[in-house]
Amino acid sequence: MNGKIDLHAHTTASDGVSTPAELVELALEQGLSLLAITDHDSTDGVPAALIRAAGTSLEVWPGIEISTDVPQAEVHMLGYFVDVTKPDFQETLGKLRDSRILRAQRMVEKLNALGMSLTYERVRQLAGTGAVGRPHVAQAMVEKGYVQNSRDAFNLYLGRNGPAYVERFKLTPSEALQLIRSAGGMPVLAHPTYITPGEGSGFDLTTFVRELVEVGLVGIECYYGDYPPETVESLCEIARQFDLIPTGGSDFHGRGIHAANLGDLKIPDESIERMRVWRSRNS
Repeated sequence: MNGKIDLHAHTTASDGVSTPAELVELALEQGLSLLAITDHDSTDGVPAALIRAAGTSLEVWPGIEISTDVPQAEVHMLGYFVDVTKPDFQETLGKLRDSRILRAQRMVEKLNALGMSLTYERVRQLAGTGAVGRPHVAQAMVEKGYVQNSRDAFNLYLGRNGPAYVERFKLTPSEALQLIRSAGGMPVLAHPTYITPGEGSGFDLTTFVRELVEVGLVGIECYYGDYPPETVESLCEIARQFDLIPTGGSDFHGRGIHAANLGDLKIPDESIERMRVWRSRNS
């Protein structure tokens, strides 16, 4: 038995509220045996997490979450066991982070034009040492009282169809998958039901997964956040259809930010063992 596990968690290296060391400490307090660090477009939190976990009962896996684009929607790709020392890998991640900065600056400009007195400097402060993201813009909006919470900020202003939305440099899902593979990582499709291009797009999840399998997809996130049992089962069926590893995690950013807290979800032991076998065969 593997015990409590979380394969999707964020630190201050992107938009989480806990430093890597603090996240490891929380995982230990919660009784986790395995934790994957999956920050957005950054692996900067991995070394500190590994150092803090050394000599403890907690195993830490290096990971990444990369935001990609399809027409009218975002797709997130998780990568596990990535080699964080690969120069080309880190160069591309740097480009993705730089594009977040430019987008945040333009979003602040748009919000200013809408009558909201915000500064990029404050957004940068809220991001700390991590990669700037839309959650930090939302946090600045909440701080000034322009919206009640981050969800309202996204729904009303920062979402894809919002008046302050700004595109940024992104990879396609296939490009992100190949980037993860180039760093020795295992690519996994994150929270698939969040891919919502809208009516009339012709998007079909099963077809989309088939296309990704053809270019090297290894897993799909079936156990996630507040997914009800029927959603979990439908995603597991897709996993069985394409012989993908069903993974899962809370998408933890901080207590109370998402529906699930760190280590809340039960990830099957079989999934973890299959991931270990994949790692041993591809290392």
